[in-house]
Amino acid sequence: MASVRGHTVRAMTTAALRALDREVLWHPFTQQQGWIGEDAPIIERGEGCTLYDTDGNAYLDGVSSLWCTVHGHRHPALDAAVRAQLDRVAHTTMLGLSHPPAIELAEKLLAVAPKGDRELTRVFYSDNGSTANEIALKMAFQFHKIRGDGQRTKFVYLDMSYHGDTIGSVSVGGIDLFHTLFRPLLFDGLRTTPGDVDGLERIFAEHGGEIAALIMEPLVQGAAGMLMHPAGYLRAVRALCDAYGVLMICDEVATGFGRTGTMFACEQEGVVPDLMSVAKGLTGGYLPLAATLATERIYDGFLGEFEQLRTFFHGHTYTGNPLACAAAIATLDVFEQEGTLAALAPKLELLGELLGEQVAPLSTVAEIRRLGTMVGIELTAFPLQARMGHQVTLAARERGAILRPLGDVIVLMPPLAIGEDELRRLVAITAEAIAVATGAADRAEGDRRRETAPGAAPAV
Repeated sequence: MASVRGHTVRAMTTAALRALDREVLWHPFTQQQGWIGEDAPIIERGEGCTLYDTDGNAYLDGVSSLWCTVHGHRHPALDAAVRAQLDRVAHTTMLGLSHPPAIELAEKLLAVAPKGDRELTRVFYSDNGSTANEIALKMAFQFHKIRGDGQRTKFVYLDMSYHGDTIGSVSVGGIDLFHTLFRPLLFDGLRTTPGDVDGLERIFAEHGGEIAALIMEPLVQGAAGMLMHPAGYLRAVRALCDAYGVLMICDEVATGFGRTGTMFACEQEGVVPDLMSVAKGLTGGYLPLAATLATERIYDGFLGEFEQLRTFFHGHTYTGNPLACAAAIATLDVFEQEGTLAALAPKLELLGELLGEQVAPLSTVAEIRRLGTMVGIELTAFPLQARMGHQVTLAARERGAILRPLGDVIVLMPPLAIGEDELRRLVAITAEAIAVATGAADRAEGDRRRETAPGAAPAV
């Protein structure tokens, strides 16, 4: 039992835990002044696709605990893998040492990586998506420096892109709400419009000799509200990068591990990047772990005698943590053993049908954007102070589901393991929460009454 300021946490009531939370915690992406007045659930345990709070209330995990839970909570194979590794060693550094889980995981990761006209052959571990992208940026910069292309210091990134919250990752972020405040701390990049191939080519033509790499989320820009790229755009970007000698970094942190219907989004357009970052679903949502995958060409560029100083001087204390690697190995094994991607296909079809039948007709839904399990439901315009996206998530919580808003875009991203009955319930809760919170239910009832009122004009 943990003791915090004299309290035994596990023995505390929910009300006492909430009070202590407000006293000692600072939550991410949260205006704490508003948090003080909220009675958010305090999650105590999970099972399958369901989370349970300290009062015993059950909630469908509609966002995979921030897009990382793949096979559900408390999966027996993942639990067993972590327990078995605990009997060996919980952590050992990879500076000057190695260990079996890191080696085995790297082999498995490379085996499922996108295949095409080049091959990803090396794995560099870190502990979250931001660091995986920082590593890719630094590798690209140093690769050109070593080759004598020291003038290649710029990076191209997409408008409304999100690659994490560390300084390098923010430098190539295009969401002004998140990133503008920190611009004085950042390096300058070249921003391009998603889907605009001609505009990107103009940037390359003007600055090609100065550009080290382009970084992008393939097919879907998640934190931007599930913005979808037009078909063929990813492939066109790859071709332009090759034509101008620019390295291509694909950020598969959110899109990887089945989220778009294939193991990685890049596969859907036959693209293999020079560097690819993965995290989130890598360990099935169990432990922090990330990886940056590189081609042999990139790796070879760093080889040399010690005194040549070609070493990639970057690392983290928990790089390649054995416990996390063990969870990730089990995660990839479950993909294979349970046929996760094949089993996902009919659920994706059902998800599309349910959204079309129950959510799309709501008068306060402007658009639904979806690829695989990645869903963004954009509401019609509401005043900023209404916090309508947040209100929808509160209504969903009351009905037994955890959703997350990105402004007034409601995000659904259930675990790949979700059952069809659970999926039906999740979409039904989402539709009802939107209808109630936004007033769509009242509008629909008003329309019905007007249509059935004496003397009403017949429907046409």
